[in-house]
Amino acid sequence: MSYQITLLPGDGIGPEIVKTAVDVLGQVATTFGHSFAYQEAHIGGAAIDAEGTALSKETLALCKASDAVLLGAVGGPKWDDPRAKVRPEQGLLALRKGLDLYANLRPVKCWPELYHVSPLRAELLQGVDLLVVRELTSDIYFGKPRFRRTYSYGERAVDTMSYTTPEIDRVVQWAFRLAAQRRKKVTSVDKANVLECSRLWRETAQRVADQHPEIQYEVILVDACAMYLMKQPASFDVLVMGNMFGDILTDEASMLAGSMGMLPSASLGSGTLGLYEPIHGSAPKYAGQDVANPIATILSAAMMLRYSLGLEKEAVAVEGAVAQYLADGYRTRDVMSEGMKLTGTRRTGELIAERIRAA
Repeated sequence: MSYQITLLPGDGIGPEIVKTAVDVLGQVATTFGHSFAYQEAHIGGAAIDAEGTALSKETLALCKASDAVLLGAVGGPKWDDPRAKVRPEQGLLALRKGLDLYANLRPVKCWPELYHVSPLRAELLQGVDLLVVRELTSDIYFGKPRFRRTYSYGERAVDTMSYTTPEIDRVVQWAFRLAAQRRKKVTSVDKANVLECSRLWRETAQRVADQHPEIQYEVILVDACAMYLMKQPASFDVLVMGNMFGDILTDEASMLAGSMGMLPSASLGSGTLGLYEPIHGSAPKYAGQDVANPIATILSAAMMLRYSLGLEKEAVAVEGAVAQYLADGYRTRDVMSEGMKLTGTRRTGELIAERIRAA
C-alpha cells in the first residue's frame, strides 16, 4: 500500500527531527511492506524567507492532497518581532484552519524509566496516561475583532474569545469517542464562573455527555485543573477544553513526562487527513547540533500511522520500539541521567528503527 505524506520541517531543529522520524518510517515501510511517498514544503520562518509568507497557497493545496502531514516546528529569534506583519506562527494557525483540523490530541504518558526526570514525586506519576483534546480552530486565537490602536490616553489591544455551539459540539464528540476506547472518563475544562464562552461550552458539553451515559463525565474549572494536573494527574483519562486553555495546560502537563521532547500530537478533523507534530518549539539554539530529542516527532509519526493511515499494528510497533529504547537505558540529553547511555538525534532514530526491525 502506498501513502502520500507532506513534510513541513519548518525552523530550528525541525528539519533534523522530521528527517529522523522519516528514517523510522522507512523501517516501518520495510518491515510491514508499505510505501511512503514524501513531498516537502516550507512553513513558518523558512516560508517567510523563501516565499514571503508563513504558509503559501501552494503548500496548503499540497497538504490537502496528501494522506497526512508531518511537521517539525516553527519560529526563532530571526522572526521574533511581535510587531511584524508576518510571523512564523501564522503559518501554523493558517494550516490548522485551512485543513479544518479542529481537534488537537495531545497524549501525556509517564514512562517509569523517566519518573525521576519529572519535577513531581514518582508516586504521583504512577498510572498517568491521559489525553488532552484541545479545540484548535476557534477561541481567542481566531476571534474578531482583533486589533491594536493608539488613543490619546495610550494604546489599547483587543483579542476576542468566540465559540459557537457546533464548534464546541464537534470537539467534545471527539473526546467521548476517544474515551470509549480508553478508560471511559471525560473531564471538560472551562471557566464558566467568569466567561460567557465557557458557559456556552459547559451547556453544550453537558448535552453531548447526556448522549453517552456509559462514559463517566465531570466538569472542572481551568484553574483547578492546573492544580490537579500536578496534585493527582493519574485521576484523568480524557480532558477536553478550549484552544487557549489547551495550549497552556498541555505545556504544564508535559512536565509530568519529564520533557516536552517526549510528547507528540495529532490535529484531526472530520476526515482522515491529519497534521502530526511534536508539542515543543523549534529550539533554534540546538539546531544542527544533533542533540534534539526526536521521540516526540517519532511518536507523532506513530499517531499518523494510527489515525490517518489506519495502520494500527505499525503504530504499536513504533511505540513499542520507543519503550524498548528507554528500557535499554538510552537517553537523549533532555532526559539524561547518571548511568544511562547518551544518544544524539540521529542515533536515537537508528536505535528505535533497529527495535522495530528486531520485533
